[in-house]
Amino acid sequence: MSILITGAGGYVGQELAAGLLASTPATTTVTITDMVEPEIPESAAQNASRLSTVKADLTSPQEVDELINESRPYETVYILHGIMSGGSEANFELGVRVNLDSVRYILDRLRKTMPGTKVVFTSSLAVYGPAAPGFVIDETNFPPVPSSSYGSQKLIVETLLNDYSRRGFLDGRCVRLPTVTVRAGKPTQAASSFASDIIREPFHGKKAILPVAKETEMWICSPHTVIKNLIHARTVPKEAFGESRSVNLPGLKVSIQQMLDALLEVGGKERRALVEEKYDAATDKIVQSWTPQFDTARAFKLGFSADISMEENIRQFASRFV
Repeated sequence: MSILITGAGGYVGQELAAGLLASTPATTTVTITDMVEPEIPESAAQNASRLSTVKADLTSPQEVDELINESRPYETVYILHGIMSGGSEANFELGVRVNLDSVRYILDRLRKTMPGTKVVFTSSLAVYGPAAPGFVIDETNFPPVPSSSYGSQKLIVETLLNDYSRRGFLDGRCVRLPTVTVRAGKPTQAASSFASDIIREPFHGKKAILPVAKETEMWICSPHTVIKNLIHARTVPKEAFGESRSVNLPGLKVSIQQMLDALLEVGGKERRALVEEKYDAATDKIVQSWTPQFDTARAFKLGFSADISMEENIRQFASRFV
């Protein structure tokens, strides 16, 4: 069995590769690819012989053809690559080229060379626009009408993959991720990057900027749970999805104030003092377009796992500094 992960140079891709190698049979191989050749995750060192790293520009049809061909069939393909929310809003053409055009070409390449392949596509809560205060969204009671180019591009791919699955071209699973925090590594172009920055950077002894009000509420999920659920996504029987291959993954509704309180409890006063409030209207506009409350009963029915508390999330991140 062979698995491909695109966008695997990022934190989630690295952790997913390690998690897949640890949870699959010894005969399973994993190929990870990104614009810059991905590193072998430290946590995957003992399984490095089963891991291949490839540098590939996925906006290039020629490079996609070299990566995806009949001589190297994949049982599952995870599509993680993309230009994040802030970057997509700042550069529309680039966002379309990476988030939409490259993914569509990959889907078409897969259906022509290895039809029926499982495709796990990481979508986002950004496919929804803002809901009324207190409204709880599930997959049936609120139409996805994005308020950002990033969310629009994600929703278009969801629609394509659902149709490809209906027709039997591919076996798609579109998992709508909450904001993943606390991410290790460097800040990203995502508008939500600050949600990790305000926890991660203080543990490195660095200042972090909070660009939105502390009363802002967000739908988040710990990396531990996101990786667990991404691994689970490929094991769900396709019949279980019914007419829609899109599912809102479990998460946790928290306010920025609750995040800061958890930072204070776990990290102490010195780390909490490193968070500086500095309002940014562009970031706030994007973040406020995301609804913070979801009913994920369908995800639980499909076997996905609930998230941990904010305090436990930070403790898991902080454990690497002990």
